[in-house]
Amino acid sequence: MKKDIKLNKPLAFDWDKGNKDKNVQRHQVQNTESEEIFENEPILLEDTIHSDKEKRYLAYGITDKKRQLVISFTLRGANLEKIRIISSRDQDKKEKKLYKKLKGGDK
Repeated sequence: MKKDIKLNKPLAFDWDKGNKDKNVQRHQVQNTESEEIFENEPILLEDTIHSDKEKRYLAYGITDKKRQLVISFTLRGANLEKIRIISSRDQDKKEKKLYKKLKGGDK
């Protein structure tokens, strides 16, 4: 678990046509909610398990309405300046505990 991932500001998103509506249909997560996570100081980790073909990351965070999500994403563009969201869903019980611990709330 690496936490030293830095994202370029301002944030830019690259929505894949095939994935654009997938999170709404499967997990009832709107694309705008997924984007909010990145503005609300998420915990960013390397997803070493799913980084076979390309480097993937996980973002644990909250939306503006305090919904706790976990997002799988990759970085695209010549300078890796665009976030391409692969999957976005609610955090499960174990992930909520990890998020709280990483945020410093479980001391």
